[in-house]
Amino acid sequence: MRLSLALALAGLLLAGTTFAAEKPADPVQLELLAEHPVEGMAGGNLSGLTRCGEEWLAISDREDDRLYSLKPGDGAWQADAETFDAPPVPPSALPWGLRMRTWAVNLVRPGKLDFESIGCDDKGNRYLLSEAHVALLQVGPSGMAEWLPLPDTLIRQARASGMLLRHNALLEGLAIDPAGTRLWLAAERERRGLLVLHLEKGRWRCTGGCILMSEAGQLRSPLTPQSDTRYPRSFGDLVFHDDKLFSLERLEHRICRRNPSTGAQEKCWSFSAAAQESGRVYPEPYGAAEALWLDEEGAWLGLDNNDLARADGERRPLLWQFKPPAGGWSAK
Repeated sequence: MRLSLALALAGLLLAGTTFAAEKPADPVQLELLAEHPVEGMAGGNLSGLTRCGEEWLAISDREDDRLYSLKPGDGAWQADAETFDAPPVPPSALPWGLRMRTWAVNLVRPGKLDFESIGCDDKGNRYLLSEAHVALLQVGPSGMAEWLPLPDTLIRQARASGMLLRHNALLEGLAIDPAGTRLWLAAERERRGLLVLHLEKGRWRCTGGCILMSEAGQLRSPLTPQSDTRYPRSFGDLVFHDDKLFSLERLEHRICRRNPSTGAQEKCWSFSAAAQESGRVYPEPYGAAEALWLDEEGAWLGLDNNDLARADGERRPLLWQFKPPAGGWSAK
C-alpha cells in the first residue's frame, strides 16, 4: 500500500513537472516601426482598416454615410471621404430588448449603424460590418450600397452558443477571402467567438454550422499589471492572409494566427510593449486597438480612442505600423 501510494505521488509530481515544462511561452513582442496620426476623419473613432489592392481604406463607427481612403505620408496620413447612401437596414433577428437598447442609444450618439470593421474582395467590393444591427453592407466599386441578406440561423446559433447576448458586445470584426466566397465574423465579448459563412448560389449560408469557436473568460490587462481587476476576453478585428485567419485581441494586446476552418489558435504575437511606452497609454485599461491589417510587409493597427487623449495629449486617430515577425506570419 505504501509503495503504491508513493508511486502515485511520484506520478502526480512528474505530471505537474511536465505540465509546467509545456506551459506556452509569452508571445514574441512585435517591433513598432512608425506611428501615424490620421488627419481628415471628421468623426474620429477609427474602427476599421483594410487594404484593397494598393488603396488603404478606413471607417469610423460614428459616421454612417462614408468610408475613407487613406493617403500614407512620412508623418500623418490624410483621410479623404467617399460617401454613399446606405438603404434602410433590413429587419433584424435580434431580440426586442437588444433592438430597443440600440434605438435608445442612437438618440444620443452619432453613428446609428455603428460600423466596426471593413474588408474587400478582388472585385473591389467593400464590406462594412454594422455591430448595432448585426448586418453587412456591401459598397461596390461604383459606390452603390446594399445590405447583404445573412441567414437567420447565424444569430440563432450564435446566441445558443452564448454570443450576441449583450448590447455593444455583438459583432466586431470581419474578414473575407479574395474570391468573396468565405466570410468570417468575430463576436466581440461575453462570450467571444468566431463564425463563418459561405456564399452558395448567390446567398450567404451556414454550411455545416456557423460557429467555429466560442469562449468565455476574464483576464488582467497588461497595461495595469499591479491591478487584480479582470476584464472579458475579446476580439477586435479579423484579417484573412496566406490561407490563415488572424485575430486582433485587444485586451491581451496581441495578434493571433488561427485555423480558418476551426478557429483554433496556432501562434500569437504581442504589441503590449509598444502600448505601454511612455506617452502612449490611454486611460482605458483594455486598450484602444480596434482595427487590423497585416501582410508580408508588416502589421498595421488602427486605434479607436473614443475621443479620449492619451498620456502625451494626442487625440487624433492613430495607426501603428509593426515590423513582421522573424520568419513571417506563417512561421511555426
